[in-house]
Amino acid sequence: MRAIKVVDYDPSWPLLFAKISAEVSVLLGDLVLSIDHIGSTSVPGLAAKPKIDLDVVAISDEALPPAIELARAAHFIFHGDPHGDGRWVFTRNRECHGFRLYLCGPDNRAHQERILFRDYLRAHPDRAKAYADLKRRLAAEADGDWDFYTGGKSAFVNETVGLATLRR
Repeated sequence: MRAIKVVDYDPSWPLLFAKISAEVSVLLGDLVLSIDHIGSTSVPGLAAKPKIDLDVVAISDEALPPAIELARAAHFIFHGDPHGDGRWVFTRNRECHGFRLYLCGPDNRAHQERILFRDYLRAHPDRAKAYADLKRRLAAEADGDWDFYTGGKSAFVNETVGLATLRR
């Protein structure tokens, strides 16, 4: 099992996002509606796994198949839709970090919830700190068990999305 590594916030993460975002924008061109930095690396000051997560929103559901083929041809590693939520996952690793790209249609609920979660943590530093503390504790207790780690965050994430929804 791979150890789960949660590290202090790295100010280079937004620059890494900008670099991969530009690459994806050129690759997918007019098939893309938006490219959003999501996940813990998108929240200034938040401890995270050193992977940059991007949600790439296609202009339509019909644009997904050609976008998937373009990403595959560009040697992004394709993982399908492992969560069954209409987000097609790709990865690519670099020297000290990696990327996880989620490709979805414009009305994808999981994408909308991830934006709500990110924006709520950005606006509420105390909530972001509580999330960082939870992630560090779970990473230490998980002993490489990713299901334990991910499952342990679910209640916090769901509660935060609920709080964010109330504020809209």
